[in-house]
Amino acid sequence: MPGHGPIDKPGDESDGELAGNSGDDLVEIPIDGVLDLHTFSPKDVKDLVPRYIGECCSLGITELRIIHGKGTGALKGIVHGILKKDSRVAAFEDADPAAGGWGATHVRLKNDPIPLP
Repeated sequence: MPGHGPIDKPGDESDGELAGNSGDDLVEIPIDGVLDLHTFSPKDVKDLVPRYIGECCSLGITELRIIHGKGTGALKGIVHGILKKDSRVAAFEDADPAAGGWGATHVRLKNDPIPLP
């Protein structure tokens, strides 16, 4: 049951999908279990990933793919650090080669995750 949700994306006003909200820019991104971090600033990832997980939980989506890219592995490390601390995450691993391999992370959420405040 995918949906769309407003996610903060400061400073990006080029695609016409943003709306102001108390000085913060918002962009509608699909909440479908696939989060591509290529379009977000690395500094936004620490807030974005938990919020995306929360939106997926509220829609009953329990299998996620977070695309962080291969690069130096720094962004992957940040994402994995966030996932290790999130009580809603049951497990995570590198995605299958056809789904991005080590440039993406497959995440399984708990069936009945505890919502975070």
